[in-house]
Amino acid sequence: MAAASPSRRAWQRFKRNRLGYWSLVIFCVLVVASLFAELLSNDRPLIVRYEGSTYFPMVQDYPETTFGGDFETTTDYLDPFIREQLNRGDNWAVYALNPYGPKTLNYFAKEPNPSAPTLDNWLGTDDRGRDLLAQLVYGFRVSVLFALALTFIGVLLGVVTGAIQGFFGGKTDLAFQRFIEIWGSMPELYLLIIFSAVFAPSISLLLVLLSLFGWMGLSDYVRAEFLRNRQLDYVRAARALGLSNGQIIWRHVLPNSLTPVVTFLPFRMSAAILALTSLDFLGLGVPPGTPSLGELLSQGKNNIDAWWISMSTFAVLVITLLLLTFMGDALRDALDPRKQDR
Repeated sequence: MAAASPSRRAWQRFKRNRLGYWSLVIFCVLVVASLFAELLSNDRPLIVRYEGSTYFPMVQDYPETTFGGDFETTTDYLDPFIREQLNRGDNWAVYALNPYGPKTLNYFAKEPNPSAPTLDNWLGTDDRGRDLLAQLVYGFRVSVLFALALTFIGVLLGVVTGAIQGFFGGKTDLAFQRFIEIWGSMPELYLLIIFSAVFAPSISLLLVLLSLFGWMGLSDYVRAEFLRNRQLDYVRAARALGLSNGQIIWRHVLPNSLTPVVTFLPFRMSAAILALTSLDFLGLGVPPGTPSLGELLSQGKNNIDAWWISMSTFAVLVITLLLLTFMGDALRDALDPRKQDR
């Protein structure tokens, strides 16, 4: 029987860490579910059957007159009259599990906003009357996708710069190190404040600004791995065979230098989620109206009596960061060369 490859043995060690393995499963399920948030939480029905015709409100706007209303405006499917029309006779409608979107205002709430959890709003509403559960679902998706994009860009820049420094060394390494020292001394928060005052806030602008500084920590680890691996015998043999520097880096040195990159991925995602949440809390993050965990924390601070806002948002953040931390610990143990298979 052939021996298992190093990557397969690492995966087996990762699976033996039950906490890390199930954290990965749960996190993946949550991320995939958030990608279909419109099917889980939406103020528009998924499908409507009205007077013999079929409608798809999720993909097309219909005026209120289509369903027996008096106005040509877009239908409000939470209106009690529209609900009655869609449930009358042979008419029917299939709603999302939570019939509220991230920007839906519950004009028919029985309590002033922010209202406590009820049968209509399972986690209550925020100070604007928006459903808190919908805010958390969409805010989680924004945070995770932003963290994935920021992590990808940071890893790409960190690996490229660290590989160049570590493989070539000498004056190239010295020049990069001086540049990193100067670049790292720039006040990141002040730059974010300045740019947020000059430009209109957007997720793309925030992603670019944070990416400019997020690669330096990983670059140091990749540089150290390349400095160690470039002196090994297999690299010297590759040079003797006439391989170019690019071929040696891509085929031989890089695959053997990715351990710190893979190990730090969950922790970098945690840092990205915390960075976005902190900036949103300060009002320097995503544009107004975008579902945001940081903005919900700010609402919780401004509405101390509305405990459901802070508690729900804090629970989502804690669970997300714990899952990523457990995954990172399991990855670190699985890729540790000192760990031996039993």
